[in-house]
Amino acid sequence: MTSRELVVRGAVPRPVSVFDDETPAVVNLEPDLLAALRRAAADAARDGVEILVNGGWRAPAYQEELLRRAVAEYGSEREARRWVATPDTSAHVSGNAVDIGPAAARQWLAEHGAGYGLCRIYRNEPWHYELRPEAVEHGCPPMYPDPSHDPRTGFRT
Repeated sequence: MTSRELVVRGAVPRPVSVFDDETPAVVNLEPDLLAALRRAAADAARDGVEILVNGGWRAPAYQEELLRRAVAEYGSEREARRWVATPDTSAHVSGNAVDIGPAAARQWLAEHGAGYGLCRIYRNEPWHYELRPEAVEHGCPPMYPDPSHDPRTGFRT
């Protein structure tokens, strides 16, 4: 498979700007998430921090491939599901999750993200953010230890 075919499926071979209007992983994000992310990125830039996208929207087939790779790497579906959701439960496939980098961007979002409704969801994934609009007024909800504890994934360890 060519790198262009991977990009079309949602892969991000190298980090891209949140303002990228051509990469499917960015432009296929849920519009409210993308708008919040872009507002945050503009403000972070004023603080000298660049927020980049390492992952975002993914095609179901690409998510399935990532899960298969994780099973091979971790030795079981149980362990793999601590890191990768199935295509039918992944917030990436629905365009409702984004993986952020570099470390300075993650730190900036950890401190300021709730003001934009951008929240970390999993303790084991400091790069994974989702939109929680209520966080603007109430702060981000408690994090799940990992995706296998998230009731949306339908998986219990």
